[in-house]
Amino acid sequence: MDITLTFERPEEGPKSGPVQVGWFLTSDKGAVLYDPPERVSFRQTNRTHAKSAARCPGVIQLESRYFMVKCPFDIHVGFTRDDKGKAVLVNRAGGSSTIRSNKLGEVLSLVAEAEWRYPDRPTAQLALPYCFIADETVYVTQLSAFMHYRPDPLPGTIFGGRFPLNIWPRPLMWAFEWHEPAKDLILRRGEPLFYVQFEAEGPDRPVQVIEAERTPELQKYLDQIGGVVNYVNQTFGLFKAAEALRPKRLLTPKSRE
Repeated sequence: MDITLTFERPEEGPKSGPVQVGWFLTSDKGAVLYDPPERVSFRQTNRTHAKSAARCPGVIQLESRYFMVKCPFDIHVGFTRDDKGKAVLVNRAGGSSTIRSNKLGEVLSLVAEAEWRYPDRPTAQLALPYCFIADETVYVTQLSAFMHYRPDPLPGTIFGGRFPLNIWPRPLMWAFEWHEPAKDLILRRGEPLFYVQFEAEGPDRPVQVIEAERTPELQKYLDQIGGVVNYVNQTFGLFKAAEALRPKRLLTPKSRE
């Protein structure tokens, strides 16, 4: 899927065109559940008045720089402690849940309590296979879907993050800090889960997001840098070593035959 927005073309040069960012899934398992990232755009809005916000260049520029990842699952869980005081998740949907109880733990889990930022705010993680790659310096920022209204606000906030995806391609899990653990966490399939923003050299360069091929070279590089967070702290210190291992080209557009 090709998502492109056209701006006035800057001066000619090696980096004058759109910056290409590839997205792919790190696993083909259940791939049909995961929708392609979409550019945030509120097209079905009032554009008849010249002063409408939908026609404001500043609003359009802001919206165009964010891409939305949708929630792939229907989840309704609560937080509690078992008879030994251990923090656990409770599947509130029970038998009506679209996810079997024995599979829920494979996608949503609690972080070890010792790793919570605050002792009264549990941290939950939703495992996702979304990954982004580029062949030039591009930083990705993950943040909450702040432009989409939720009639039932989440009882907490998500962990954002920012890193250079050209050197450090990694799956973007959804991490949630539960500020009000007495309230249930409800996620619905198809609703915005989070946004991503891409920053390349030159603030006016447009971004083109395309589906990327998970080539053997890309898979090898993912294996070389994968899982190191389990063994070292401050993984950003490994960027130079990772860059030395990185092939010159990792982004190959997915062919559609």
